[in-house]
Formats: sequence, structure tokens, C-alpha cells
Amino acid sequence: MNKSHIAFAPVAILLGFGVAPAAIAQQDGESSESTPSAAVAPPGPEQVQPAATSAEPVIYPLEYFALREVVNNVSVSPDGERLAMLRILTRTGNPILHVYDTDDVGPDADPFTVDADPMEILSYGWASDNHIVMGFRQQVRDRVEGQEGSVYEYRLAVLDVENEEFDDFRTESAPSIENLLPGRPNEIIISELPGRDDSVGVREAFRPRAYYTLNLDRGTRSLLIRGRIAAGNITFDGEGNPRIAQGYDRQRSEYVIYYRDVGERDWRDVYRWTNDDFKLWRESVVGLDDAAPGNLLMRAFNGDDKLGLWSYNTTTREFEELIYRRSDVDVYGVRYHSNDWMHPDRIAAVFYYKDNFHYEYFDEVEEATYAQLEKLIPHAFYVSIQSRSRDGNTMVVRNIGPRDPGTYYLLREGRIESVGGHQPLLDSDQLADIEYIPYTARDGREMATFITIPNRGEPPYPTVVMPHGGPHVLEVVLYDEWAQMLANNGYLVVQPQYRMSHGYGLDHFLTAFINGSEAGRKMQDDKDDAALHLVDMGLADPDRLAMYGWSYGGYAALVAAARTPQIYQCTIAGAAVSDYITAAIDGFGAGAVSGTGKVWKEVYEYGAVQPAREPEKVNVPILLIHGSVDSRVLPKQAQLYRDALDAAGKEYKYVELEGADHFYNTLYFDHQIELYTSIIDFLENDCGNMSVGAGGRVASTAP
Repeated sequence: MNKSHIAFAPVAILLGFGVAPAAIAQQDGESSESTPSAAVAPPGPEQVQPAATSAEPVIYPLEYFALREVVNNVSVSPDGERLAMLRILTRTGNPILHVYDTDDVGPDADPFTVDADPMEILSYGWASDNHIVMGFRQQVRDRVEGQEGSVYEYRLAVLDVENEEFDDFRTESAPSIENLLPGRPNEIIISELPGRDDSVGVREAFRPRAYYTLNLDRGTRSLLIRGRIAAGNITFDGEGNPRIAQGYDRQRSEYVIYYRDVGERDWRDVYRWTNDDFKLWRESVVGLDDAAPGNLLMRAFNGDDKLGLWSYNTTTREFEELIYRRSDVDVYGVRYHSNDWMHPDRIAAVFYYKDNFHYEYFDEVEEATYAQLEKLIPHAFYVSIQSRSRDGNTMVVRNIGPRDPGTYYLLREGRIESVGGHQPLLDSDQLADIEYIPYTARDGREMATFITIPNRGEPPYPTVVMPHGGPHVLEVVLYDEWAQMLANNGYLVVQPQYRMSHGYGLDHFLTAFINGSEAGRKMQDDKDDAALHLVDMGLADPDRLAMYGWSYGGYAALVAAARTPQIYQCTIAGAAVSDYITAAIDGFGAGAVSGTGKVWKEVYEYGAVQPAREPEKVNVPILLIHGSVDSRVLPKQAQLYRDALDAAGKEYKYVELEGADHFYNTLYFDHQIELYTSIIDFLENDCGNMSVGAGGRVASTAP
């Protein structure tokens, strides 16, 4: 076997699920015209230098944004001797694992490589100095089998890098590495998700997993503990002891947190909440409190409007100490020590998110380390230590931000150098800045929005409002590919943090349920008010406004298309729910009254606007986009809405992304090209006067 390239094709046949391997020559034979040269260039290190300033703004070909992450998941082995990364070598190719000697990662290096074709490498992680655990998936069905079904099947494999050997096994669903067991170098803990329980619905955190000890040398696994609905999702400490579990009590319709000390065999019920208690629905355990043995660290309100970090006594069942809380935003979570081989359970900081992530450190050395890195790295925005050797002397650091789609750096022997990035074709000087803008909604509620500002043209700009999905999520805007693509094409992008968005306190969340559901009502006003605020600031052109969203954002775009008075020239709805009542029935069954199904039916059936039931109100052009195997929002939702529009005599355009699921990691290059081309073409040609050219700008293009 060639030491520099593992011949994975025979193994891939064993890993496959009846799909013939694609000929590698088809990928290798792509012409230089169809494959940007930088996308196939080796990620050889270079001394860190700021990017050169371009003289004129450039409009990049959409292919540049459509590329999947060219280099991703870079990490160093525990002994610091090897560096691994996932690389995509062609526009339509899948990730290939490359393993380098850390002292030889230049353009002339000859890495050890693993290509899993016809499967896709989904993830990997170092489990010891010589072992890498890899996760794979393969699409094996052409149709999604019901909501939350999947067209994929999965495998895990253990790669012995030293001996070039694989041990692999099929898993039922969603394989995951749970614990690297630093003190037991030949074992790790893995888990899988064996099927689905509809009574629990889509709350992934409470679906029971099965946990196994995996022997790295033999490639064999043995059942460690099998989760159940009552205690299904288990967290282990650094020694491999099960310490925390989360479950669902069917009899009482309550979610439960369990705890047990080292050496205990029985779980203790320490915390409960119901679907009806929306505030508790957002609270969570973030770790063990090493300063108070037997206590949990929890994000909790405990009588306040903002989530704080609390030490929770599992014996008295009381919040014992407030560790950190803010008056403006919620605590987001905790940052663990960067050396998880030596300090697997040590928490180094608490953090919150507003315009960026902000940290309050408990560990002064960690704080100083990050401060130094932020000074060294160009365009430093969100800097994180992705991987670190056992002795702490070698580390991989990633930066991501508005002017950096994601760049990895190797720090070794006092020298820092770039080893690759997510999107190497994009020049930092051609990317757009992001600003965090407060504004006031029409009912007086204080809000905030992110805006991505074109680096060409003059305000007021043609503007695209791009609400996040969820809707009950905290949107983190570091580098947003969709926003950057639109901004590069001349559009101001607005991402409002409307009511129900997480991160801004309990009241901000609960105001989405004042009169049943405010979906399509006050939640929609918030999005419009963000756009109108930017009109007042002189940044947005009131005659060139559009909305584009995905998932719940797509639902918001459907609602926007039928509002009066109308402020938009058109809307673009991706993966949109058009009828939440039908979606709830499809997801949970008619008459669902327990589990998450009840929450969703309460939120959307009682009060939410249902776009498919009022198509006659549509008054602007609509572009509909949906993945053909969307498992979260079934393609049926797009068909319902199209049928309603047809019956009402409304015109629209429809694009179906063949083979695309709901989630970003299932949108491949061809999907992204079709998506981006459809969006820009629609804005330029079908959306009133939204064309960037309508503002008088002469477009420049990339050479």
C-alpha cells in the first residue's frame, strides 16, 4: 500500500450501500475553466501577512461563493506530530482527509490521504496519537420518508494512521464521538441515535442515544449504556463516568434533568419543566461545577429576565450561586480549556453574544493566550483554538469574521503560519463589513439588527431583508455566506433579531406569544421596522426592498408577499412552511397533545398567519425554492402553496434543488450555484426595480 495515499476505493465499496463508486478520473478530468485554480491548490503554509488591497471593487463569479469549504476541520494529533484536515479538491468533489507531518505541511509535502467515495466524509477527530475516528454518510434514497426522516445512512470507522488500517461499522443514525477518554489512550466513547420516537417530536436533545466504548486497537465496540426516553441524552466526565442525563417523563409530560456522582448507579431526578413553561424550555446544563462538587453549571433565569450562569445544587435542588449575568443579553455558554487532553472538564470562561462573542475568563493564562492570538492574526474577529497537543506547544487556531470566511493557522515552535482556509478565492478587501444596529419597533420594543454593507456604490442601497430560521434561535453572524454573496452583488443585507429570537431575554421571547402566536404579525412587523429604520438612516432605498429567507425565514417571506401596506418589491422563500397546521400534523400526527408537538401546535395553529390559506392576498412577485428531499420542511409544503397560488391565479417562479435536504451541509456546489443564480436573476429581472443597475452603478466583474 502506498504510504502517501491510502487506496480507499475497496474499503469504500464495503462502506457503501449499493451505490457504485464514481470514477475518480471524472473529477480529476475537470477542465481548468470549470475548476478555480485556487480551489485545487495545496494549502501550503505561508507566513501570515495582511491581504493586499485591491484597487477597485470586484464582483465575484457566483461559483466562488458556491464552493463548499475548501479546507475544513484542521486539527493536530495529541502528540503534536501530525496535522489533519478535510480538503475538497474539485468544485463538485467531496471532502478528502489529508494527514501531514506537522514539520512538513508545505506545498511540496506528500500527505497521507483518505477518499471515501462513494460515501462522504462527514467528520473526523483524533482519538489518540495514531488513531482517527471518522464519520461517513451516503444518500441511499431519492425520497424523504416523512418529516425528520433521512435519505442518508451512516458509518463510523477507526483509521490507524501508523499501520494504514481501517475498522468500520454501520450505525443506525447520527453517529457521534462523545468522549475521548484522555486517561485511556486505547478507548473512546461513541454514540448513535437508534431510530426516532414520535412522542418526543423534534427535540433532538431528548431522543435517546445508545453509548458504546470503542477499542481503537481492535476496532470493536461494546455497549456501555443505552439511553431511554426517561433518561436519553447522557454526558460523561473526562474519566468516562456518566454524570448528567436528560429525558422525558411521559406520564407527567415533563422534561427532566438527572444527575449522579462518580460511583453511583442510579440517576437522581434534579430538575423538571413542562412544555407550557417557555422560560424553562430555554434553560440548560452547560457542565459540572468543579468549584462545588455535586453542583451543575446551568444557564437559567431564576427570576430574572436574562439567562445567567448559575451553580445549581443537585441535593437541595436550588440555585446556589449566581456566577455571571448581564442586563442586556443572555449568557450564551462556557468556553472549555483549550487543552482538552489535559483538562477535559475545566471551564475557562463564560461568554455571551451581541455584536460578536465576548468572554469573561476564569483562567488568566487562557485569557492571555487568546489575547496574543488576536493580535497576531489578520482581520481577527472570532478566534478559537480548534485543537491543541497534549503538551500544549502545538495548536491549530481558526479565525472567522466578516472579512475572513475562515482561516486556519498552525502555531508550533513559536511560529504561526496559515495552513488553509474555507474560501481561499475571496479577498478580504472585497468582503463586506457587518454592523450591529439597534432600532425601535413600532410598538416601542427595543430591537437590534445586523447589516452587511456593500463595499461599492453609494447609499441608499437596494436592500434585502434576510430573517433567520428557527424562529426561536440565537442568530450568530460572523461570516454569513449568503449575506456576503448578496453584498458583493451590491445589496445591503438586513438580519433583524425579531421577537422570539433567543439571546435577548425572556420578555423578548415571550412577546411572540401575547395573543396566541405573533408569527406573521408583530414578529413580521419587527422585520419590516428594521428595513424602515435603515430607510430613515439613509442606507436603504425605500423603492428597492426585498425579503429572502430560509425555513422560518422562508415562511416570513411568504407572509411579506401578502402584506398591506406593502413595502417590498418581491420576496424569495426558501424551504418555507406555508401551512403550519399541516406541518404539525405531518410531524406529530393528528391530535398530537404531548411532547414538542403540543408546543408547536400551540405556537402556530392558534394565531399564526397561514400563507397557503390566503393566497389571494399576494401582491408582489414570489420566487419559491425547495429541496427535493427536505426532511425538516417537507416538499409538500411548497406544493401546497403552489396549488393555492395556482387556484388564486397568482404568478410565481419555482426552483427545486434536486437532492437537497433542509440543512446547509446538504447544499452541494450544484445546489448553491442554482440557488445563487436564481436569487440574483430574480432580483435583477423580476423584482420591480430591485436591479442594482437601477441605482446607476456600473458593475465591475472579477477577471
